Amino acid sequence: MSPLCGLEVRSKVAVMKGYGTVIPALVTPFDQRGRVDEELAASLAEHLVELGCDGVLVGGTTAESPTLSDEEKIALVRAVARRVGDRAFVWAGTGTNDTEHTLELTQRAVAEGADGVMLVCPYYNRPPQEGLFRHFSRAAGVAGVPVMLYNIPGRTGVNLLPDTVARLAREVENIVAIKEASGNLDQISTLRRLAPREFVIYSGDDSLTLPILSVGGQGVVSVAAHLVAPRIRAMIEAYREGRVEEARELHLQMLPLFKALFVTTNPIPVKYALRLMGFEVGDCRPPLLPPSPAEQVAVREGLEAVGLLPVSA
Repeated sequence: MSPLCGLEVRSKVAVMKGYGTVIPALVTPFDQRGRVDEELAASLAEHLVELGCDGVLVGGTTAESPTLSDEEKIALVRAVARRVGDRAFVWAGTGTNDTEHTLELTQRAVAEGADGVMLVCPYYNRPPQEGLFRHFSRAAGVAGVPVMLYNIPGRTGVNLLPDTVARLAREVENIVAIKEASGNLDQISTLRRLAPREFVIYSGDDSLTLPILSVGGQGVVSVAAHLVAPRIRAMIEAYREGRVEEARELHLQMLPLFKALFVTTNPIPVKYALRLMGFEVGDCRPPLLPPSPAEQVAVREGLEAVGLLPVSA
């Protein structure tokens, strides 16, 4: 039996839902004892879908994936897929720096309802490009669902180059997208030139969504969507419909918030922002820390700048 035997069925789901345009990289809520709150995660996902998000990513960097156990990751996928899987494309972050572990986690996430999986570049061990190609090819082969690659060299220590991505997109049927967080517009432009037209490029940085749209991107895997999803969707739609000045104004209005959410390591600021907005998602797990007083001020000012909090006296 082909390792892609389930792809046809899953592809029909993708056609009906689409892969998503505004995809929040969902935070992981923790209770006061530091345990994962699956119910709150599902409720937050539902809230974001009701605001217009058409995809949700569970278990990404923003979810504090390095400190989540496999059981916690799978439980989150299960909870979110059950709650919003009929209305949004549910992506599960299943990539690790161990190919065999990635295969296992990918199969488990798909079994629990993930519509697609996101695979980060193997981190710390820094494989060469051929190693990356083989790693992603093997994982896609067992997935049987759409696969999104995730390039974030600032965290992983390895850059997934355009030639390698284009080769994967051409040779592996279900590698359909990439979350590009290299911050390098030249690299993303080169990828758009080399990759098949149907291959989807997502911005992995909120502040670069509009520039990436201008070189052929289709959407964003977002941190700020937790707070301003309707405005991000409006910006993307305005750009697509040729209302470029309107898109630029929306981008500039949100820019202070985009910057505030990265005043320190993600997801420290966004979890604090969500608490200010009434979502008790808890602090981050160690070794991440609560925001400092100065960082708290920066996040508050970012929320004030977009009208989500009243301006302080």
